[in-house]
Amino acid sequence: MIRNKIPLVLVATLAVVLAGCASKPEPRNAPQELRDFDATTELRSDWGHSVGDGLGRATNPIAPARDGDTLFAADANGLVTAIDADTGREVWETRLDVGVSSGLTAVAERVYLGTRNGEVFSLDQESGEVEWRSSVPSEVLAAPQPTNQLLIVQSGDGTVTALDRRTGDERWVHSSTEPALTLRGTGTPQAIDPVTFVGFGNGRLVTLDNRNGQPVWERRIAVPQGRSEIERLVDLDGQPVLTPDGRLFVTSYNGRLAALEATSGEVQWQRDLSSYQTPVLVGDRLYVVDATSHVIALDADSGAELWRNDALEGRRLTSPAFADGHLVMGDFEGYLHLIDAQSGELAARTHIDGSGISVRPLTDYRRIYVLANDGHLEALEILE
Repeated sequence: MIRNKIPLVLVATLAVVLAGCASKPEPRNAPQELRDFDATTELRSDWGHSVGDGLGRATNPIAPARDGDTLFAADANGLVTAIDADTGREVWETRLDVGVSSGLTAVAERVYLGTRNGEVFSLDQESGEVEWRSSVPSEVLAAPQPTNQLLIVQSGDGTVTALDRRTGDERWVHSSTEPALTLRGTGTPQAIDPVTFVGFGNGRLVTLDNRNGQPVWERRIAVPQGRSEIERLVDLDGQPVLTPDGRLFVTSYNGRLAALEATSGEVQWQRDLSSYQTPVLVGDRLYVVDATSHVIALDADSGAELWRNDALEGRRLTSPAFADGHLVMGDFEGYLHLIDAQSGELAARTHIDGSGISVRPLTDYRRIYVLANDGHLEALEILE
């Protein structure tokens, strides 16, 4: 990556010319150097496994998935691997004939993923055999999202396609006009049986009827502002968070964090906060990593800020995960950070891999699974 010598605007312009979209934005502030602190939690590494060649030069967001006792991971060249989550033992490998570009989804004995050439694959969890493959309009960067009958796929060109989960047949397509310049990435849909909530690069959140793909309601979350194309980016790249009581929490880049009523789109509260990460909701607290890599705790009912940790500013943190009372995030130098969810204080840190970490860790109570950019997958345990 070109750094320091060339202005950010020029870097972004070059990225548009070469790739058709911008990469994830460089932090506005220089990365903070890591400082010593009094750790309150200990991490133990249980096992490590190499997943092919990793996320590739484009650092594709190929986040692993877990279903039951098995982890599923892939590399950018099409190698898909099943791994025993307890021992790290490889269960099977499958080599696809096309590069993988999306996160994986594992559910109901199937593994779903998207590719650079605009295909979606369904693999059998037991054997790794390809059950079906279907085409969508363009590259898939967001993990496909299942309902009971459908698989919802968001493509890089703003198209949302519903596929039959059993056969891969197309059921409906919804198209949206995307800006000429967007962050490299797309929002990940939040799908439930009746509807799908989708965020787009134009700053809009749309609810689609899963029977036919028609919009139920639409809400603008972020409005383009500023003179430069970079300042006018308003991507909704994080996945909307849906609560059991029918609230939606949505982040936007150069825009707002908003809480909405899911059935109508009515805004319950909002605050200026730029983020391209997916937040995490734990009880009555919403945790967000903003565009400067500040970690922020908010009251989910009111949006009031409860605490803010800026010790990791500029370190390009991943979206936060939650494990045993801690927020868990990776950074661009390959460190894994734990922050106490109640106090906001750093609790533990360990170095995973020098290639960096750019996809959200997977967590299961005290167990954490971290995939580094070069394909190193490590399982760690939070010790009491």
